[in-house]
Amino acid sequence: MVKENAKTLLEINNLQIRFGGIKAVDGLSLSVKEGEIVTLIGSNGAGKSTTMKAISGMVKPFAGEIIFGSDNITGQAPNVIVSKGITMVPEGRRVFPNLTVLENLKIGAYLRYDNLTNDIDYVYSLFPRLRERSWQLAGTLSGGEQQMLAVGRALMAKPKLIMMDEPSLGLAPIVVAEIFEIIKEINRQGITVVLNEQNANMALKIGDRGYVFETGRISMSGKCSDLANDPKVQEAYLGKSK
Repeated sequence: MVKENAKTLLEINNLQIRFGGIKAVDGLSLSVKEGEIVTLIGSNGAGKSTTMKAISGMVKPFAGEIIFGSDNITGQAPNVIVSKGITMVPEGRRVFPNLTVLENLKIGAYLRYDNLTNDIDYVYSLFPRLRERSWQLAGTLSGGEQQMLAVGRALMAKPKLIMMDEPSLGLAPIVVAEIFEIIKEINRQGITVVLNEQNANMALKIGDRGYVFETGRISMSGKCSDLANDPKVQEAYLGKSK
């Protein structure tokens, strides 16, 4: 939930990312305030996931800077970035299939040395099905349950900012609705959310502000409600013709 006079939590300035001679992200700038849900929409290959990977330390930028709080985290290692309060739910869930649900959750807290009991209980309160399957191997869960586990694992690091990359991908509509309700609940608990989501209708409904990506740049930005009513966004991403 966004408070009045909320501070900027994440700021990206003139980010450039190259793979060989290809500019995947080209001079991109955006910001995220504490308590926001910020939605990233755009076609595949527009640079959304690459930007998130740069924030999380999985991709090193060619130029530009990424500021989190008062820290310049540009190019820092993923474990350092997690320790500062940023976690990511990757596309495709990427749970550890041969470990139990509980073991997967504990891996999410690998940088912590305090007691995990309360946080495990909190994850189970969000996802009761995970409690029921606590000793089940993650690889035997349904796609929706694996996504719940991926979100829960990210929460175990006690993040200030959680990024979600395509959380609805490959899930049944009823499960998608459940996941989006959980995203809103996580945000109500004070965690800032950056959401990359192909289901633009759902993403714009729950987001506070949004950025539209086109070929590695930001083509539009603003309140999600305004973007949802913009004719260009409607035609390109919401399946509505003029």
